[in-house]
Amino acid sequence: MNAPNPRYELRGINHLALVCSDMRRTIDFYTGVLGMPLIKTIELPGDLGQHFFFDCGNGDTLAFFWLADAPDAAPGVAAPKGLPDAGELVSAVGSMNHVAFAVPPEKFDEYYERLRGEGIEVSRVLNHDDSRAGVSREVHPGTFVRSFYFQDPDGVLLEFACWTRTFTDADISHEPKTAADRRVPASH
Repeated sequence: MNAPNPRYELRGINHLALVCSDMRRTIDFYTGVLGMPLIKTIELPGDLGQHFFFDCGNGDTLAFFWLADAPDAAPGVAAPKGLPDAGELVSAVGSMNHVAFAVPPEKFDEYYERLRGEGIEVSRVLNHDDSRAGVSREVHPGTFVRSFYFQDPDGVLLEFACWTRTFTDADISHEPKTAADRRVPASH
């Protein structure tokens, strides 16, 4: 996917910053399990904490803060409580719901089995399409992305995903919802 941006020359994600409870455990997971090289470490001033960066491919980085005074995780608020195929997709407005890493389509099934083999709990494979259910058991011409989900040690929802077709103008067909459409009243 490479739609032109007429206003700014954006080159992808420089970094997405998350918060962890244990930087050593985070390194063990992101470098040890997912193979992302740790490329930069920062000790924050005033004993505030640390900020570490991992190379997640294509010149993009995933960063983590370890903050001495960070509150505990709030599953269901700051992130989904579990995996989407188990019905856990909701997180609060302004939260970071999940991070999807692009993987090669030809390695998708191999990566699924590799993570399962490492003892990581993964969702079932979801073949996302435009059907009423939004997913199908089989890949078909209407499938636009294949993915599966898993969580890091702090409950951050992660996804491995691969596009299966190029989007067209027909892929933009829904009227955007507004705050008035929410079932939970907005708080001010």
